[in-house]
Amino acid sequence: MTAEPPSTRAQTSTAAPSAADGAFPPPPFDPELAAVLDLLGDQVQSSVSPEDIPALRRTASMYRLSDDELDRGGLFEVEDVVVPGPAGSPDISLLVCRPTGVTEPPPVIYHVHGGGMITGDNRIGTNGALDWAEELGLAVVSVEYRLAPEHPHPAPVEDCYAGLVWTAEHAKDLGVDPSRILLFGGSAGGGLAAALALLARDRGGPKLIGQMLVSPMLDDRNDSVSARQMAGLGAWDRTANATGWGALLGAARGGPDVSPYAAPARATDLSGLPPAFIDVGSAETFRDEDVAYASRLWQAGGRAELHVWPGGCHGFEGFAPRIALAQDAQAARLRWLRRLLAAG
Repeated sequence: MTAEPPSTRAQTSTAAPSAADGAFPPPPFDPELAAVLDLLGDQVQSSVSPEDIPALRRTASMYRLSDDELDRGGLFEVEDVVVPGPAGSPDISLLVCRPTGVTEPPPVIYHVHGGGMITGDNRIGTNGALDWAEELGLAVVSVEYRLAPEHPHPAPVEDCYAGLVWTAEHAKDLGVDPSRILLFGGSAGGGLAAALALLARDRGGPKLIGQMLVSPMLDDRNDSVSARQMAGLGAWDRTANATGWGALLGAARGGPDVSPYAAPARATDLSGLPPAFIDVGSAETFRDEDVAYASRLWQAGGRAELHVWPGGCHGFEGFAPRIALAQDAQAARLRWLRRLLAAG
């Protein structure tokens, strides 16, 4: 693996809430969302244990998009590109979706898929990026990274970084603009995207115009009030979070020696990062760590836009896309993207 920069940006620690588990009542779900959750029942899985990983992967594979779905009736040219991985590691795959009919190299959404570090691939979760790309004339590059626990940290983030560097260096071959690369990831992908922004800064890597972090998975300590509040509720609760972080970090999870490139909440220096969009539900595990990350970006003199969607649970816009809250969330992301691109 590529060595990490010296630990001059060491991790911080946070104290667990002083109240005992169960002392914090959970915030209510949005009424429309609550009705969808009731309707879906066990289809929305709150808790995940290590024993559930194989079944979770089988389920996720059902949501892979085909080339016909990705090209959207000829709007995109779809290509799978195999590129060198990190030094001494296997090659990785990039899914490239270029808009057809453009005359100038378009900006790039560099997409990192979610899945709790333990599941998913680069054809899952790309619909949101393709929606924006279709609306704004952008290209999408989605990276395939090795999954934990078979491949613990730093394998996933190093794969993502290798793909990012290759994309920037081969932008002419891809027909895209290397000066206008935007990071995008949701959940675990959001955490990896945040880590990529840190790595690009610390290694003098590709210049990035922004980072869109949707309910990002940032903090392995899993000890926030929101994590305790939402145990057993919604999607991806504290038990599931422990499973994902445990797969990635093993016995180091929650300890003093976790790298900020694994858990970006551990970074002490958040200066010099590209503008960030961060959104999260008020009724989900990641609420407090995401709000804290946005606050620390501001404290470091950075630019960040934060949305906390009232009554939203983790991934609500994915399984309840028609409710008003999900429509508002999608609209806010698109508006931010328009402003970001107009400014650059």
